Amino acid sequence: MSRSVLALLDVRPAYTEMLAQKYDLHRWDQLDDKQAFLNQTGKDITALVTSAGFGLPDGLIDDLPNLEVITSFGVGYDSIDIEACRRRGIRVSNTPDVLTDDVADTGIMLMHATLRRIVVGDHWARSGQWAEKGPMALTRSVRGKKLGIVGLGRIGQGIASRAEPSGVEIGYFGRSPKQVDYRYFDDLVTLAQWADILMVACPGGDATKGIVNAPVLSALGKDGYVVNIARGSVIDEPALIDALRNGVIAGAGLDVFYNEPNMDRAFADFENVVLYPHSASGTVETRDAMAQLVVDNLDAWDQRGELVTPVI
Repeated sequence: MSRSVLALLDVRPAYTEMLAQKYDLHRWDQLDDKQAFLNQTGKDITALVTSAGFGLPDGLIDDLPNLEVITSFGVGYDSIDIEACRRRGIRVSNTPDVLTDDVADTGIMLMHATLRRIVVGDHWARSGQWAEKGPMALTRSVRGKKLGIVGLGRIGQGIASRAEPSGVEIGYFGRSPKQVDYRYFDDLVTLAQWADILMVACPGGDATKGIVNAPVLSALGKDGYVVNIARGSVIDEPALIDALRNGVIAGAGLDVFYNEPNMDRAFADFENVVLYPHSASGTVETRDAMAQLVVDNLDAWDQRGELVTPVI
């Protein structure tokens, strides 16, 4: 008898179809009466598929008494109650590494786009203002700047390696020093005082909630820029909006937001902000690789009781 799997979403159509061919797959997103399904079938579900963005609905695992494993599409797992899973003995996997390149590329893209005002320039040319008013205002060069990276994990190191050819000096903040040549800061305010560009690449969760706050932004200063490809929760958004509105910092490049997709619409009013809709890993190649890793983790658990990329 095939394993009963509950998928909270369609990770990628071809890979969801793979799961449907291998397992007794139930689609949470297609259920009309979710509570009736849980009452009738919840006890049969032993595996669950979700994503970093979707997470777990409150109380869902309580309705799945025989749940063994959660395979999550995405590297972050702050939207999954890991401690509750640990208490239940539920194993959890994510999809690290396969998205590192695209996310690091996006960090670099946003850094250049923000300082060089790519979106403003596009509009200047597209709208006819170039012909009517002449050249747009001068922008800022990345070369020669100090890049402070918040979190030097896989993605942070990927950003650093890509940033070096742009001629920046690199420093970083984290829980402990890494075996790298970049300058280490054990205090985020001090890093912000040193940096011209603050690149946020740390995990989300309670430990990092709002760590980029008003004092950090003030330390970064009126010529400083923030780029966030981590989680919306790591920045105090009201403080960031206030800093942008009052010229406390020079600009921002943002891929993630606190209440996405319902982001604070105040961000749309700033010409010195480049917005990207949480699409740092949003390429066909990377999303396919992530979906394949979800399938591989579930297959490994079903066949060997192991996970390819375990969180716990």
